Amino acid sequence: MSVLLALFQLMGGLAFFLYGMHVMSGGLSKLAGGSLERSLQKATSNRAFGMTLGAGITIAIQSSSAMTVMLVGLVNSGIMRFDQTISVIMGSNVGTTVTNWILTLSGVDGEGWMALLQPKNFSPVVAIIGIAMIMMSKKTRRQDIGKIMVGFAVLMFGMDQMSGSMNGLRESESFRQLLLVFENPLVAVLASTVFTGVIQSSAATIGIVQTLAATGQISFSVAIPLVLGANIGTCATALISSIGVTKDAKKVSVVHIIIKVIGTVVCLVGFYGADAIFHFNFLDAEISRAGVALVHTVFNVVNTVILFPFSKQLVAMANFFVRPTKKEGKQAFLDERLLNQPSIAVNEAVNMTCKMATLAGATIREAVNLCGSYSEKIADEILSNENALDEYEDKLGTFLVRLSGKSLSDADSRRVSRLLHTIGDFERLGDHAVNLVRTAEEIHTKKITFSDEAKAEIANLSDALHEILGLTIDAFTEDNLEMARHVEPLEQVIDALIALIKSAHVERLQVGKCTIQTGFVLSDLLTNFERVSDHCSNIAVAMLETSAGSFDTHEYLNEVKKGGFVDFVQAYDAYAKKYHIA
Repeated sequence: MSVLLALFQLMGGLAFFLYGMHVMSGGLSKLAGGSLERSLQKATSNRAFGMTLGAGITIAIQSSSAMTVMLVGLVNSGIMRFDQTISVIMGSNVGTTVTNWILTLSGVDGEGWMALLQPKNFSPVVAIIGIAMIMMSKKTRRQDIGKIMVGFAVLMFGMDQMSGSMNGLRESESFRQLLLVFENPLVAVLASTVFTGVIQSSAATIGIVQTLAATGQISFSVAIPLVLGANIGTCATALISSIGVTKDAKKVSVVHIIIKVIGTVVCLVGFYGADAIFHFNFLDAEISRAGVALVHTVFNVVNTVILFPFSKQLVAMANFFVRPTKKEGKQAFLDERLLNQPSIAVNEAVNMTCKMATLAGATIREAVNLCGSYSEKIADEILSNENALDEYEDKLGTFLVRLSGKSLSDADSRRVSRLLHTIGDFERLGDHAVNLVRTAEEIHTKKITFSDEAKAEIANLSDALHEILGLTIDAFTEDNLEMARHVEPLEQVIDALIALIKSAHVERLQVGKCTIQTGFVLSDLLTNFERVSDHCSNIAVAMLETSAGSFDTHEYLNEVKKGGFVDFVQAYDAYAKKYHIA
């Protein structure tokens, strides 16, 4: 077999390998959901926990590069601080070694039961089961497991293809001459770094090194620098992802490179320095697939152990290379890099919507209170908050639409649906807050006063509005469906209160206790109060319906109004008694 033909077969096998890795990684990430990723923000106080978490997530998603890109996005969005990512990166470097231990299965030899451990024997069975799960199962989770199995089978097929391409070169003199180039450690490190940077997968590069090891043509002295170079080259993905981000986000990529480069230099100098003194005999010995995986693991573990105590110094080095400028890039609202990991993107979209909900609730409360005691400073603050809520809806809506096009688990799909159905209601709360500011300003400038009866009625209604706001915001931010079920009965009570206030105003108007001017202002107040409670109802119903996997607001409300839920009737009676309409 010619070297050129073998190279073509090697590249074909590499293509299968990378595609299989992509499919398997995507399936694992989706299956893991947001549970591990949500813990990232908790990995700030304990560096050991952060490192463990980084290793765990990388093992789950089978990609240290994806992990680093995720961290760039989190820092760029202000969700994490740069210094909090260092221990996670170190853990990720250790976690990525698991992949190449899995690839050592390609070198398993034997007969009988041992033969079943060879990928070429069991991968077809894995692929058939995976395809059956994808085509026959209606459950998304089982389909995801099927995709993982198919991805694994394709990955192993690619690895076997690469191994086959090398088998015919065992006796090739041209191939031997080519490998002699890598006898120079610096050349080997550089070549491996560049190649890994191009294909953006250290697992694939080390897989090729394992394939070369299977030919019996490379020694430890060649494999070690190739593995070290692959570790540096894997930083290319994160480096590319840091284009156009804030300075702090750039530091994530920089510190990743610093860790790899320092580790490579220290290990090369230390190892070859020790070899010059002790003359290691094993360097010229042939290396096996497992030997390559061991070198990869030892390097990352040793590198982590050496640098773990120097986190502050690593931060200082990153700060030196990436210095602040007068024109600092604007922090991203929700960095689009998060879309590469849909589960964490969903989680951060939920967190951002909760912030929006809290802001909307606080804005309405201030606006309601403003009607009783006007303050120009608070009025300006409410107007500013309303602009912020508009921005929330615009950016969240765009992000969620893009996110909904990703491959999501059933649970994440329901969460995205809930957010898409509620962000408009939170934004509208801001609009009604502005309306109330105008009403409050009119009351203040025209010195409008209500009768004592009207004041008492408005105060009672305001209390009910404050309660439904608190109930809705707490239910949403805490994802509490039981609290959400109490919103609609209170909304019905508020509608009844408004109807009673309108009727009482007409009676007072007829006897001269109220004027037409106060009637206009009162109508504006009641209209906005009613709309606010309606939006609270919309939010609660969206929570209840999406949690059930459907969304039919009208059917739910019709069932409620027909008395279809005993709990609803009981809650309504309790609220009616509390607000004096029973």
